[in-house]
Amino acid sequence: QVQLVESGGGLVQAGGSLRLSCAASGGTFSLYAMGWFRQAPGKEREFVAAISASGGGTSYADSVKGRFTISRDSAKNTVYLQMNNLKPEDTAIYYCAAKFALSVGRIISLSSEYDYWGQGTQVTVSS
Repeated sequence: QVQLVESGGGLVQAGGSLRLSCAASGGTFSLYAMGWFRQAPGKEREFVAAISASGGGTSYADSVKGRFTISRDSAKNTVYLQMNNLKPEDTAIYYCAAKFALSVGRIISLSSEYDYWGQGTQVTVSS
């Protein structure tokens, strides 16, 4: 059983930056594809970014391309989401997710494919 714990959320002004962290435990981290999703009030959960188990491949939602960067540190069993030039529309609860990957190069952007989820961390961007 994999446990995921997010941190790093908070309140920031538009144009500011935050770095979210997701610490994983209970599994072999290097075998899991990881993803970040978010859910704003009254909206469905949406894909933000994903990284392959190997770390060699990434994918981003169009709305965050060029502003957000996903990365992973296998030594720390942690995946990160660096968020720059934040906008009020980025306000949401951000969730980390993990999926055991049969192929270490696979990138997963569908929430339904993920097996494990964190509890979420709130990001609020003020205008």
